Amino acid sequence: MPDRGERLEGGRTAEQVRLDQAREQGVPWKTWGPYLSERQWGTVREDYSEHGDAWNHFPHDHARSRAYRWGEDGLAGISDDRQRLCFALALWNGRDPILKERLFGLTNGESNHGEDVKEYYYYLDSTPTHSYMKYLYKYPQAEFPYNDLVEASRRRSRQDLEYELLDTGVFDQNRYFDVFVEYAKASPERILIEITVHNRGPEAAELHILPTLWWRNQWSRDDGSEDTARKPTLREAVPGHTIAALDPEEGERALHCDGDPTLLFTGNETNRQRLFGLPNRTPYVKDGIDACVVRRQAEAVNPDKTGTKAAAHYRLTLAPGGSRTIRLRLDADGTAGGMMDRGAAGDDVFGTAFSDLFDARRQEADAFYAFLTPPSFSADEALVFRQALAGMLWSKQYYEYDVGTWLKQHGADPFAAARRIGPRNSQWHHMHNADIVSMPDKWEYPWYAAWDLAFHVLALTLVDPDFGKQQLELMLRERYLHPNGQIPAYEWNFGDVNPPVHAWATIFTYRLLKPRGDEADRRWLEQTFHKLLLNFTWWVNRKDREGRNIFEGGFLGLDNIGVFDRSAPLPTGGRLEQADGTAWMALFALNMLEIAAELTKSDPLHADMAVKFAEHFLWIASAMTRIGDDTGMWDEEDGFFYDVLRLPDGRAERLKVRSLVGLLPLCAVCVFDGDVLAEHPDIARRFQSFLADRPELVGAMHDPRQIGFDGRRLGAILNEGRLRRVLTRMLDEREFLSPYGIRSMSRHHADHPYVFVVGGQEFRVPYLPAESDSGMFGGNSNWRGPIWMPINALIVRGLLQYYAYFGNGFLIECPTGSGTMMNLYEVARDIARRLESIFLRDEHGNRPVFGGARTFQQDPHWKDHILFYEYFHGDIGAGMGASHQTGWTGVIARLMHVFATTTADGFLGSAKGALADRAVHEQHV
Repeated sequence: MPDRGERLEGGRTAEQVRLDQAREQGVPWKTWGPYLSERQWGTVREDYSEHGDAWNHFPHDHARSRAYRWGEDGLAGISDDRQRLCFALALWNGRDPILKERLFGLTNGESNHGEDVKEYYYYLDSTPTHSYMKYLYKYPQAEFPYNDLVEASRRRSRQDLEYELLDTGVFDQNRYFDVFVEYAKASPERILIEITVHNRGPEAAELHILPTLWWRNQWSRDDGSEDTARKPTLREAVPGHTIAALDPEEGERALHCDGDPTLLFTGNETNRQRLFGLPNRTPYVKDGIDACVVRRQAEAVNPDKTGTKAAAHYRLTLAPGGSRTIRLRLDADGTAGGMMDRGAAGDDVFGTAFSDLFDARRQEADAFYAFLTPPSFSADEALVFRQALAGMLWSKQYYEYDVGTWLKQHGADPFAAARRIGPRNSQWHHMHNADIVSMPDKWEYPWYAAWDLAFHVLALTLVDPDFGKQQLELMLRERYLHPNGQIPAYEWNFGDVNPPVHAWATIFTYRLLKPRGDEADRRWLEQTFHKLLLNFTWWVNRKDREGRNIFEGGFLGLDNIGVFDRSAPLPTGGRLEQADGTAWMALFALNMLEIAAELTKSDPLHADMAVKFAEHFLWIASAMTRIGDDTGMWDEEDGFFYDVLRLPDGRAERLKVRSLVGLLPLCAVCVFDGDVLAEHPDIARRFQSFLADRPELVGAMHDPRQIGFDGRRLGAILNEGRLRRVLTRMLDEREFLSPYGIRSMSRHHADHPYVFVVGGQEFRVPYLPAESDSGMFGGNSNWRGPIWMPINALIVRGLLQYYAYFGNGFLIECPTGSGTMMNLYEVARDIARRLESIFLRDEHGNRPVFGGARTFQQDPHWKDHILFYEYFHGDIGAGMGASHQTGWTGVIARLMHVFATTTADGFLGSAKGALADRAVHEQHV
């Protein structure tokens, strides 16, 4: 553990002071950050094909030559929060056919398991204001195997492992460069940059380094003309040392370069000649620097040293084991590139003041994380915790998408008399997103997903509660939320349906913020509640087809978990009543009840809404659990919930797949302290009257009138008997309980796959602990066995809710059949520790996340750089899917923090319905 460092007056670290300044004084510490995408090509925004073929319309091969319309990507890059001016790294090893300006990966159609980045890069550190950041990229010295990766992957089936970059042999004998990129802010918009390169190979090797500055192209019009009044420029201000960047609206910025590089200038303009065989509007195009360096075409760059894209070209030869550092400084405050700390530094831009500032920011980052990191953590736990949070902060991205304009550009203007049907999102023409958004994975998923974002907030609020709050607020703004109340899903289909977890993330965030006593936080909660009312109403009106409080919703984020594609028409006809969809709505109703109850404490006018959502929850929970002749979701023989298939002839059948679908009802639970009922007896009277008139509602669910530990009440689908039955199955190592968490599907189906036959066609659902064996939903994710961090977090939360109600009197065998009895806090902690162990070194020094990759496990230059994958092998814990989905996998940081800072007794004494202890919130917020 690093030393906690020097504190400022009031016990605040320097980074916490910057966060306070940003919130309270509007100091723009967050204006610059890691807001570039890792992949802008192959996205919906850049797709102008006839039929929505995004991957093929704008492939990787076009990216170096074609100006983007909606955003920018780059290697280890940063930009301002409107992505006007961008900075990133380009590299060339003297052998590659192109500059390495962006990460390479396979498209959905090229890989045997869907799109996949084929590079090694790591988000090593970041503070929440990005006052200090550190990134690592591993660059092979041999020619990068672009074609080999594509062709070998195409030959592999869905039953084969993916062909990875290490498999190509390009890293053999350690013939690669470690390229570390670090940023330190001298002021909000003055940024110091260090690029440190290590030759890990056995021989001397040459490397070209090209730090690159460019303007996003916002001046080109659809008719081929330019908005010259808005067009910014770059020029050489000091030969070989300074690039000046002039914005007509915001003044001049400057990039200062240490040493004696060659400054190269071109335009961020599409190379129409290369791509389409059409004349270029200018001889200086986006790939001009690539042509100059790689193909030695000096005429490809502007001899007048002006343009809209520029690079400082450094050419280094590194001895084996040797290293070199390049220093730059970006002055982005519009003051024409003045000196850093003029009075102290004089004309020595890269002298002592530069080094001292970098050292200070590193120490401040250490102090910030030392304060945040529980003292009980081991050094390895502290490393995983910090890198998880660094990954969350590096995964911010500027996301712009004006859907109305995009549709017009497709000839699908929704208000035109004669128009064609747009390739997608035609009903979302109101949307104009242009914000910094937390991304699931900036290469594989460089677009937001609404339900992912709710889980991101769990980790983000550890380091920057205000940013987490702002992320939740974004999705409910009029530029996002559909007028009918639907929250947008993701750019491939905004109208798809994600689980309704926004209210849960909202009340969780509010409880974190409440101890600071800011009235603005309460107003935010009230405003959010009003928007969530629209979303709840949308769900009730659109997804409860017959008004029976049984919900559908399609795939609901769980991709291939079902027998059929749940977002497509059923091959049987009829409809599917979804246990997960209904459980999500029960949780939604409980969360809205929590918010209404909280608001009622200061404004009794919300009391009616508290009663409304209590009744909603009771109707939904009763519909899930009722007993009778009808085929319901609860199976009494199995002690488990299943989806129900309602056939056109009136018959019904449970689809008996043991999966997370049947565990999610356990998560629909909230504990209440009873304060609101005590302070508002009218609410208590109405609630009692409602239940007295409808005793059948609670016949098979938990009766909320029963008083638990410390006078608490519980809203839950499962009564104690059913809770024990579900837990017995969930905690069985032969079924859901893995050494590394809760599986998404029972291991029972490894030997007993579920089979459903209709019309001579067989639908088979086996246990698949690793990658998917089908192309459902692109084939790049798998919910039929692997461990998924977000659902595990919900399960842990649910167990803690039950513990706060039942206390130590409720014991369950864990694992099932072991003879070890635990209370529910201990069960939750046991699951969390299994999840943590995915990333921590075991007794052999190996990290399960790295599986059998020896380089990752043993090499000192690899083994402590953690990857936070999308999901994990259900039996061995190895990382699967997207390799940088710190987004929701970063929730591991919150889980680690909760159980390092609470005890069972402490939690029981202070639990108020949040995931973690109130006292812990007060200490760390």
